[in-house]
Amino acid sequence: MVTLFLWIFIAYGLTSILVWGSIFESTRAFIARKSKFFGTLISCTLCTSTWVGFFMSIVLGSPSQTVFTAHDLPWVVCIFFDGMFTAGAVWAINAVVEFFEESRIK
Repeated sequence: MVTLFLWIFIAYGLTSILVWGSIFESTRAFIARKSKFFGTLISCTLCTSTWVGFFMSIVLGSPSQTVFTAHDLPWVVCIFFDGMFTAGAVWAINAVVEFFEESRIK
């Protein structure tokens, strides 16, 4: 369980830095000038977090393999699930953050 929480917070942090961080502002602008598709991809939290999940799954190992041990899923399926899980988790955190940033609670 702790591993999944760490996974989610690492993914959220990495996605936030890639999408909004000033350190990657010039890189995002360069990508957007070169390709509309990849420019949109790097500016979308949901899109970027999916690819962050794929990357983390390949580099750090797949949490799906530990969750679905009884099913013996192929590694490609686990990477896909990790990307989808990461996208959903990052989207949920981002939705909560945006809720409080917009000061909806008065």
